[in-house]
Amino acid sequence: MAEKKLNQLPPDLRRLYTKATEAAQRDNDDYALALFCQVLEKEPTLFECRQALRQVQAKKSTGSGGGFFKKMMSGAGSSPMIAKAKMTKNPAEAMAIAESVLNTDPNNSFAHRIIVDAARTLELPQTAVLSLETMVRHSPKDKSLVIEFADAVAEAGCSAAVAEEFLDALIRANSYDPELLQAQKNLSAHRTMDEGGYAALEGGEGSYRDILKDKEQAASLEQEHRVQKTEDVTLRLIEEYETRLQTEPENQKLIRSLAELYAQKQQFSKSVALYERLQQLNPSSDATLDRALSDTKVKQLDYDLAQLNPFEEGHAEKAAQITATKTAFQLTECQQRVEKYPTDLAIRFELAQLYFQAGKIGEAMAEFQKAQQNPHKRIAAMSGLAQCFAKRKMYDLAARTLQNAIKEKPAFDDEKRDLVYNLGCVLESMNKKEEAIEQFKLIYEMDISYRDVAAKVDAYYAGQ
Repeated sequence: MAEKKLNQLPPDLRRLYTKATEAAQRDNDDYALALFCQVLEKEPTLFECRQALRQVQAKKSTGSGGGFFKKMMSGAGSSPMIAKAKMTKNPAEAMAIAESVLNTDPNNSFAHRIIVDAARTLELPQTAVLSLETMVRHSPKDKSLVIEFADAVAEAGCSAAVAEEFLDALIRANSYDPELLQAQKNLSAHRTMDEGGYAALEGGEGSYRDILKDKEQAASLEQEHRVQKTEDVTLRLIEEYETRLQTEPENQKLIRSLAELYAQKQQFSKSVALYERLQQLNPSSDATLDRALSDTKVKQLDYDLAQLNPFEEGHAEKAAQITATKTAFQLTECQQRVEKYPTDLAIRFELAQLYFQAGKIGEAMAEFQKAQQNPHKRIAAMSGLAQCFAKRKMYDLAARTLQNAIKEKPAFDDEKRDLVYNLGCVLESMNKKEEAIEQFKLIYEMDISYRDVAAKVDAYYAGQ
């Protein structure tokens, strides 16, 4: 089915929608919610109604009290599970149940995930985008979710501005991540088609003459959007700093700023040369400078990897070679920094992670144990140590380490969720099925979309 507009509805549903809109305007939110939900139960394809419902849900949530007790009283705790069970046979009903959860908890990720999955089954792309946007706004650092949102925007032909904003923020924090860059390219291609008139042509409207006429303007808009003003600012700063450097050749702050700017412009050889120049000027050890130089060299390798053509012959071999070079460099360089700064436990934690990734479990265990003394890395180090124990099939030690880490985490945040999941997996490996499922159920109650938790819990209940 396709998403419908208001004028495509029968008169009785249009009247019901009008009543709901009027109730919302009078701030009679409960009545408006009930009426909007009635419309959507009869016609789940009416996107305009779902948008209006979201606005009322958000307004009502902002203006009233809430909390766990209220959600439990409203039945929000069990409704997502009921909706999940309805998904296969009746996705429209699953969406209706999920909306009832959002009426009292408009940011509930379980409910939004159900609506996304149901919308895809029913071929309602804008509806999927609407819920994905809400999820992304509350989890902006979730890379897979941001990419899913961007891909959904491109498929639905919606405005790309919001998706680009979240993608750009992640790319700034994770330079040259191939998956993020590919998602950005896909989104950019969608927007170029839309601005250039190709989407209208595909829909039977417009003409190639219109596209050719607007081609230059669309290219200009694309360039303006992608580079924005920051690109011009970066170039001007580089020019200014290079001029200053001629008269201030030993200004370390200036050299470092210039090195960072060149790295932003992907001119890594110039950036590395400036960092090495700083090391010569700075007689005392500087761990942050060493790390900046290392990061720049890694960014160069990540950039080289991202530039490979996936359709070119020998792509896999070239990618494997760059990846192996990067792994070897990171490990060797980090070992050198540990020798240079033996009391810096944050570097030891970094080395432990690299050892683990390289399969050097014994070496990783030793470094994770030392890194636990750093209060900022303690929980993460305990988690890494538990993974090492699990790799060696020392499941009892892994379980005890994870349980101790969980005790030190009062809030059920992302880090604690990972610890609980890993504990469940370890208990599974120990054939403690009942204890394992209790861990997975803790996550299921909080985040049904996390890894394969839903499949594990559903399979458990199906076998009862």
